[in-house]
Amino acid sequence: MHGQPTDDVVTGVLDRMEHHARTARLAILGAAAAEGLLMLIAIFKMNWDDSTHILLFIFAILGYSIIALGLVALGAHVSRVGARVVAALEDRGRG
Repeated sequence: MHGQPTDDVVTGVLDRMEHHARTARLAILGAAAAEGLLMLIAIFKMNWDDSTHILLFIFAILGYSIIALGLVALGAHVSRVGARVVAALEDRGRG
């Protein structure tokens, strides 16, 4: 009888984690769509004959790419940690 509240807590936590993961995926997709639209607008509005515009565009892309790579690395780390927590909870449930 002592194990039942713990199982309910674990199930609740896992459900909340899944809900938050879905919400985060939707937010990321929405942000990516907005950024893609803004990127297309910038590409079409840019003066390709002006070297300053081209240089600023390249620096903007470099800035975004380093941020994007950092977010990918952070996401991979968080996913790995979450998987370890779930594995530990499963091991605990078996024992």
